[in-house]
Amino acid sequence: MKTLTALFTASIIGMTASIAHARDLGPDEALRLRDAGTIVSFEKLNATALAKHSDAKVTATELEEEYGKYIYQVELRDPQGLEWDLELDAVSGQVLKDHQDT
Repeated sequence: MKTLTALFTASIIGMTASIAHARDLGPDEALRLRDAGTIVSFEKLNATALAKHSDAKVTATELEEEYGKYIYQVELRDPQGLEWDLELDAVSGQVLKDHQDT
């Protein structure tokens, strides 16, 4: 019984830790960070993503805080119907990930 309790406790702690390290930011908080100059404007972040896939269209965006960093996620769809997922550092505008969605 102690082993089962320990496993349950460890899994709860692990789930709580992962939740604490990544959270979606709402529109009000995202705008506050942009207006304060903490993060790059959404227009510039979208332009950076579109520069990687020039004929694509933005289909979704999301701002998250992960491990103390602001990450801007962009989903794109190109004319061939391929979907691309990009992650950008919202403070610097640097592309962190760029991969085709499968």
